[in-house]
Amino acid sequence: MAYMNKILRVDLTTGKITNEKLDEQTARMFIGGRGLGAKIISDEVDPKTDPLSAENKIVFTTGPLTGTKAPTSGRFSASFKSPLTNTLTDCHAGGHFGPWLKKAGYDALIIQGKADAPVYLSISDETVELFDASEVWGKNTSETDDILGKKHDGKVMCIGPAGEKQSLISSVMVNAKRALGRGGIGAVLGSKNLKAIVASGSQKIDIQNDGFDRAVFEATALLKEKAVTGESLPSRGTTVLVHVINMNGMYPVKNYQESQWPFEKAELTSGERIRDEFMSGRQGCYGCPIVCGHKVKLEDGREFKSPEFETVWSFGADMDNTDFATITEAGALCDEYGLDTISAGATIAAAMELEEMGKINEGLKWGDREAILRAVHMMGKGEGFGEELAKGSKVLCEKYGAPEVSMTVKGMEMPAYDPRGAKGMGLAYATSNRGGCHLRAYMVSPEVLGTPKELLDRFTTKGKARWTMDFQDISAFVDSLVLCRFTQFSLGIDNYAEMYSAATGMEFDVADLMKVGARIYNLERMYNLNAGLSKEDDTLPDRLLNERVKAGPSKGQTVNLKGMLNEYYDLRGWSKEGVPEAWRLKEYGLDGGE
Repeated sequence: MAYMNKILRVDLTTGKITNEKLDEQTARMFIGGRGLGAKIISDEVDPKTDPLSAENKIVFTTGPLTGTKAPTSGRFSASFKSPLTNTLTDCHAGGHFGPWLKKAGYDALIIQGKADAPVYLSISDETVELFDASEVWGKNTSETDDILGKKHDGKVMCIGPAGEKQSLISSVMVNAKRALGRGGIGAVLGSKNLKAIVASGSQKIDIQNDGFDRAVFEATALLKEKAVTGESLPSRGTTVLVHVINMNGMYPVKNYQESQWPFEKAELTSGERIRDEFMSGRQGCYGCPIVCGHKVKLEDGREFKSPEFETVWSFGADMDNTDFATITEAGALCDEYGLDTISAGATIAAAMELEEMGKINEGLKWGDREAILRAVHMMGKGEGFGEELAKGSKVLCEKYGAPEVSMTVKGMEMPAYDPRGAKGMGLAYATSNRGGCHLRAYMVSPEVLGTPKELLDRFTTKGKARWTMDFQDISAFVDSLVLCRFTQFSLGIDNYAEMYSAATGMEFDVADLMKVGARIYNLERMYNLNAGLSKEDDTLPDRLLNERVKAGPSKGQTVNLKGMLNEYYDLRGWSKEGVPEAWRLKEYGLDGGE
């Protein structure tokens, strides 16, 4: 039925390894991936838990479609309480690890406790073992991936030096190319002395009925037919967005002080220029017909993974840096150290503004290529001023008396979309359960790209609460299947429902999946409220609420959040204080009565 019906639990404190049965009712209510992870964390981790204590847990989850013929089925997720935001957080990654974990026989892997010394975990069809990690402790992620991948003939995910030092913006690298990036997940593994996990499974995934192949064929055809997934992403990757976002006047420059770069600056880091002058090949994830990943060769002959749009922005426009080679190298260094490129770049940009204000004197000037690379090295190693940078921009800016310079929501650095130019994106940031994230509800789709159905007026607040809520719920169940978010550019909810129903034999229609998405979102909300968050955290940096855009297509705009937020709460069935009402929790089976 597309599930392996088994959960693996590893207690690092005792070394005990046990298998548990996946509860069918839980699978039906939360699907898998993000939903299943949220449910387990909610049940097992006290919301008041210190995220870097042994009491925190990490739940790695596959989904019912992971490792199947479904397009983009190479993904998996991780759920944990974040040390950066103090929220119930999840990360997602592609590559090849997820299918191998599932084919080793598991729908979820629960990591708990703390090892006395550095260890890594190996999972195969026959055995699950913990090994001494002293050989790879201190090594960067590509070296670790190479050593352990060869030793166990498996797929590796691991932390780098930043995670070992418990940087609040550290990531986990998957197959040395993809990242579980946001929320400080690397620090949680580091706090547990867990360096890496290796998976090498080969078990068959049973599909329930013959309609699955037809549903997969239709979904794949749509992905190849639609412009975004069939042409733009394959040819230019995510950097296709550089000119699009910049021309709309919502491309943050100098730590969100400006919202548009001059065209000639944007062109130097555009997807078109990267394609024409640097691209040297393509590389995709398991089971992906889109293949948005690329390789680039710089003028000096060095070859790298091409940086994603967010990395091109965070180490480019956000720092007023136009040098593509510096951006590429900075992104590669983040991968090696195990740092989230969005938070790392945004934190350095915030430090540059602090320097501009005279708050610090660390030689961090706008567009200074050498200073950018130096800062990444210091951050990754946790040395000198880098130790402060590694805590993220919120902690940094508060220390130097300028909290308004940190462009964060709930402590998480925001990405490359200035919401003053797309009001729904502002509401999506403010109400995101994991903090300043564009992927909880990618309102850029209807507000800027006109997908999947229509182009909305990006400057109006009217109707944005409904759109944001629906996008959040859709994204929650796509994250639970687990499929790539890019499929949402081309697939309808009915496509997801058909693939899920055929794979599992569970009859689900569009309404069922929307209800699952809403259930997951409300579960996460309740956890965060119990962790101490409140309505006051559903906000944006003061700069976006009160400072009008000075020039460009979004000139004069701010985010009028209050009205949208009140409407959003009402639609959600939450009180004026942002607390889910009892009747709403009962409707979703979150009241303990189901």
